[in-house]
Amino acid sequence: MTDRTSPPVLNRLRAVEWIGDWDYAFGHAVSRRILLREYMRRAATWAQFYSVESEWPFFDATQYVDPEFQLPLEFTAELDDYLGHVPSGAVRRTCAGAVRMAELRAQNPAAIPDLPDLYEPLVLFYERGGEFVRDNAGFLDLTGVLFRPGTLQGHLDSPPLSKLSDTVLNAVDAKGRISYYTATDDQGLLLRRRELRGEQHDELFSQSLRWEPTDQISDSEAQAKEAGLVELDEIAAAELIGVIVDNASYCR
Repeated sequence: MTDRTSPPVLNRLRAVEWIGDWDYAFGHAVSRRILLREYMRRAATWAQFYSVESEWPFFDATQYVDPEFQLPLEFTAELDDYLGHVPSGAVRRTCAGAVRMAELRAQNPAAIPDLPDLYEPLVLFYERGGEFVRDNAGFLDLTGVLFRPGTLQGHLDSPPLSKLSDTVLNAVDAKGRISYYTATDDQGLLLRRRELRGEQHDELFSQSLRWEPTDQISDSEAQAKEAGLVELDEIAAAELIGVIVDNASYCR
């Protein structure tokens, strides 16, 4: 069977370089961390929905959605062959789950619960730099950035990331220590301060959908508060970027 008739998600995964360019993966470190956080949140929601909390976080949910579901034999052979080249058990399970869930959705969309797409954040994570690796301390190494998995309940309580476009993900990727701000009286304003090698860069995410220099961030935290700025975490900042992108598209 040719790639043209293979499941689209399988073709996307085939293009992933599991152990590829370190600089490429590190350059997407922030978006990969955000995507993994969103996958963990969605996986917690799905695990709770099907009462399989012990399977969280890296599992194939298709078997709980429809225990009778089977991939067509030709797709099963393709998937099994591909999984033989995937580096670790957790990654293999989620790759299999992503392919199987997409095919189940195509064959029987009514079987899929009204929950956010489970695997899309993780497939995007893989596409933006390859695998993750567990270390001996229980962290996940996302290629130069450590991620603490936390608990299922903790991720259930975390805010969602609803926009997964390249524009949003590319906008959060940057070098340096980053702090985000918005104004209490202007929820469409997003500012960031990047500190890199002793230099400070203050930037505004503009309606042109790019970061531009700004002088709207005060020097001290106290002055920023007095000016009506509040600090955002990276998920809230990514959500606001998505709002700005939507507004810019609507105005065109």
